[in-house]
This record gives sequence, structure tokens and C-alpha cells, in this order.
Amino acid sequence: MSLKNINTVLATAVVLFSFYLGMSFLLAPETSAPGFGLPTWPSGDGGGFLNVKGNRENAMGLAMGVLLVTGQRRALGWVLLMVAVAPFGDMITVLTHHGSMAAAFGIHGLTSALIAVTGLLILRETGRAREVPAPAPAPQPA
Repeated sequence: MSLKNINTVLATAVVLFSFYLGMSFLLAPETSAPGFGLPTWPSGDGGGFLNVKGNRENAMGLAMGVLLVTGQRRALGWVLLMVAVAPFGDMITVLTHHGSMAAAFGIHGLTSALIAVTGLLILRETGRAREVPAPAPAPQPA
């Protein structure tokens, strides 16, 4: 299997997982929230904030999905690196609010690392394509 195929599978998994998370936080925030890693449920009607997270996940999934489907692989690599910041921020949020360290590092940190590695692999793949020298012109008969 080529590097491009592996990268495509990884990027597709990131896009689909983003949609899964987004829809989970929109359709069933009360069942999705405990897995986030924070120690307590927001006081009052915290469901709206969870919907915001769902919308964020869906927007990131759409951006990555459009770039993947249209073949804009170099841009996809950069967007994946940018998207890796969101789960990293979630990790920091869980840690600073005395949430589960296992969830912070095992869920959010690992997700951030996986997305960043996928972005770097795609950038590496697309960088190689641009570095390939053009073939030398054929010698002309005298």
C-alpha cells in the first residue's frame, strides 16, 4: 500500500470521526459529555455548550472532507495540523479543570497527536511530489 493510500485512509478516518463526535454532541450531549473527561456536568442548562462543541467538530469535518474529496492534499495537510490544535486545547481544558488525566492524555492528547501525524504525513507526501525534478530533454540528433 502506498503512502498516499495510507494517508487517505487516515485522513478519511479523521473526517468521519469528526462527524461522529459532532453528531454525538448535537443529538445526545448528555451521553457524550461524561466521556469528555471533565469532573462535573455544567450547572444549569449546559447542553448548549455541548452543542457548540458538536458544531465545531462538524465544521472541522466539513473543511477536511471538502479538501479530501477535491484532492487538495497539501491544503488538507495544513488544515489537519490546524485541527490538531482543537483536541490539544480540549486536553489542556480537562487538565486545568481537574478532570481525568487518563481522558486528557488518552483521548484528547492521543487524538491531537494522531491528527498532527496525519497532517505531517500528507505534507511529506505532497512535498515529495513537488520536489521531483522534471525529466531532462531528449538529445536532438545532429
